[in-house]
Amino acid sequence: QVQLVESGGGLVQPGGSLRLSCVASGFSLDSYAIGWFRQAPGKEREGVSCLSSSDSFTNYADSVKDRFTISRDNAKNTVYLQMNSLKPEDTAVYYCAAAGVRGSYEYWGQGTQVTVSS
Repeated sequence: QVQLVESGGGLVQPGGSLRLSCVASGFSLDSYAIGWFRQAPGKEREGVSCLSSSDSFTNYADSVKDRFTISRDNAKNTVYLQMNSLKPEDTAVYYCAAAGVRGSYEYWGQGTQVTVSS
């Protein structure tokens, strides 16, 4: 069964850090580009970061640049999103997704809630 499962979300104070994980099963992540997305209540889903299949290219939304880092561990079939200096506006459900050779995101996780609040 093809599946992406996110974890690592939670409640954190402003300025804190979290590391989200996205574990793939049923397929190998190393040939897929990976994206992290988020959706806050009442807002559209937005792209946060992406990583090319070769790991040679990364991109970040302006709102998270220099605070978030995307990475992958192919041996663990896992992708990470390290989030530092978190702000209340980072509060959202975070999703990972995998894009194959067609370039569209084929597989999506169920999401993990991140809440930044004092």
